[in-house]
Amino acid sequence: MATSPTLFSLLQKLCTVIALGSLFQLGVKALIVRRDVDHLHRRTGGDCVPYYYAPVSTALSSFPPIWVPASILPNDTNAMDKWAAISPNVPTNIQPKGTITGNFTNVTYNATDTDCWWTYHQCVTPKLAGLPMDIASVPEPKTLGYGFDDGPNCSHNAFYDYLTSQQQKATMYYIGSNVLDWPLEAQRAITDGHEVCVHTWSHRYMTAFSSPDAFAELYYTIKLVTGVTPTCWRPPFGDVDDRIRSIANGLGLRTILWKYDSFDWKVGMAGVTEATVDQNYQSLLDGANNGTFDTVGAVMLTHELNNYTMSEAIKWYPSLRAAFKYLVPVGVAFNKTQPYVESTPTQPSFSQYIANTGPAPSVGPVAIATDPATSSEGPAPTINAAQGAKSSSASRIQISGSTAIFVVAFIGALIGQ
Repeated sequence: MATSPTLFSLLQKLCTVIALGSLFQLGVKALIVRRDVDHLHRRTGGDCVPYYYAPVSTALSSFPPIWVPASILPNDTNAMDKWAAISPNVPTNIQPKGTITGNFTNVTYNATDTDCWWTYHQCVTPKLAGLPMDIASVPEPKTLGYGFDDGPNCSHNAFYDYLTSQQQKATMYYIGSNVLDWPLEAQRAITDGHEVCVHTWSHRYMTAFSSPDAFAELYYTIKLVTGVTPTCWRPPFGDVDDRIRSIANGLGLRTILWKYDSFDWKVGMAGVTEATVDQNYQSLLDGANNGTFDTVGAVMLTHELNNYTMSEAIKWYPSLRAAFKYLVPVGVAFNKTQPYVESTPTQPSFSQYIANTGPAPSVGPVAIATDPATSSEGPAPTINAAQGAKSSSASRIQISGSTAIFVVAFIGALIGQ
């Protein structure tokens, strides 16, 4: 029987209403996420103040207090069992050194560097048998192992948007306390395809911790929010010796250091200025242009610590891209296609990455507000116990487009919607 024009028109309108209803529902959920973020910011007195979604806040009792140096929790039998399995392989003849704030003035150390203590002599080849060599450079010539410490930063969306516009992935070294402070920002790194590594729970000098506490600094991190278990880590300030390496190795974490330091984290301290940072970037470029990296690539220490460090990264990115043949995540340079304990997400091999990364598109300058806050890096860092690593009070979290849709899916999955 033929359908009448009036009935057909009604059916069309009904289908349209259903489709618009579904889109509206999705849009409303995205707006709810944004509204909740904004509400939490207003309730806590400003921008870039830690917010707590139920999936995170209800699990906080399973973690050490945020920004407090970690210890194994008394009732955490999983952590206790894991430490019991690792501890027999941790040397007991290497004692803790100095304080967790980096005071080593009363440390007497053997000049032969028996512990391969990086802070003492930048040692990257462990003296203890069975430990892999630290990563401080990348094997691919004319290549920069590209990455950033101290994230996730609450105001990093403009920076991550820039990296996306340049088809650029990086290795992000995340602090566990920051991850719980900024869970949506942490999840974005996974969504964008960056490689995520551990940067400890509270960002202190690791060789000063007792062995169980050093274990806790590495054990309690990241997976609650990101859903992945990293296989790499970077010691804050590079402070690592064979005792700490053996703990990290027992957790399946490869140690990544660096040979070049931008000192972006140290502006305003010990005479370091913005001009100093620019010169350090330029020195790396000069090395790339004069053949220093023609056989082995480089790793440089840079940060998403605050808006200044991220602005510097954006400012120097075109020059780095021009000077180096390739900029890749560190794991990609080592053909580590499974960067996490879990089978997914994966990342490309080096050859796959460079084949799929075309010339960077030309984009206009990206404005990131100047952040007057000082760095959390340095020989004696001070970390705000309430907020952790400092960040801009002039920037607001931006959630839009596909990011908002992903956030809805992510939060929904966590709370069982």
